[in-house]
Amino acid sequence: MAERFVDVDLSGARFVRVDLTGAALRSVLVDGAEIEAPWLLAGGAGLVVNGVDVAPLVDAELDARMPGRSLRRASDPEGLRAAWAALESSWARVLDRVATMPPGTVDVSVDDEWSFAQTLRHLVMATDTWLGRAVLGLDQPYHPLGQPHAEYETDGYDMSVFATRQPTYEEVLEARAGRQRMVREHLATLTDDDLARPRANPWAPQRTRTTLSCLRTILDEEWEHQRYAVRDLDLLEARSVAEGQPTNMQKG
Repeated sequence: MAERFVDVDLSGARFVRVDLTGAALRSVLVDGAEIEAPWLLAGGAGLVVNGVDVAPLVDAELDARMPGRSLRRASDPEGLRAAWAALESSWARVLDRVATMPPGTVDVSVDDEWSFAQTLRHLVMATDTWLGRAVLGLDQPYHPLGQPHAEYETDGYDMSVFATRQPTYEEVLEARAGRQRMVREHLATLTDDDLARPRANPWAPQRTRTTLSCLRTILDEEWEHQRYAVRDLDLLEARSVAEGQPTNMQKG
């Protein structure tokens, strides 16, 4: 039976990797509450606030804030190539911004989230999973500098393929650029027939996903993690200003 919370003060609580599917919140105070739900539109689900499904509104606002994000819904080779080009351009702007920030920024964690460098490493791992393993069928697709998700080890997957040392930012950028190039080159020769081809789901091999679904997953991963990264960069920059520590941009 679902647990009930009545007249309980949960102000300031932090919920991480918690399943709130179907949860009902009634007569609640949510001033300043923040929700990160990357699967908000998955499977046609929604988030209803005061009788209004706000999920489509959130998605549309994110598309407006992040030019090129809407292209992730592409369903043909040309559209996917355009989507990836827009994504790479967007990431290039983020990297340019990071280059102007104080040394060490890329390794700073905000609220126990991944640092910027770790986020790039995770995208290396995501590319290896959905392109290297699922689409290309590589037996061992993983780059040693990839950053697995939190449940990877507890789910019983082999961690020995990943390096235990902390790489330099230059090494991270090199690995990331290589995986971006791998996607770009694969998309360059993609055909409509390729998109419909079934692939084994890397997390549930007994199930299949189409090549299109795998590539869209990569696009979703890229945009969501860019959103996280920019969110944390904004916070780090705001903290520097509040503490009276000028950023490199201000020094110029």
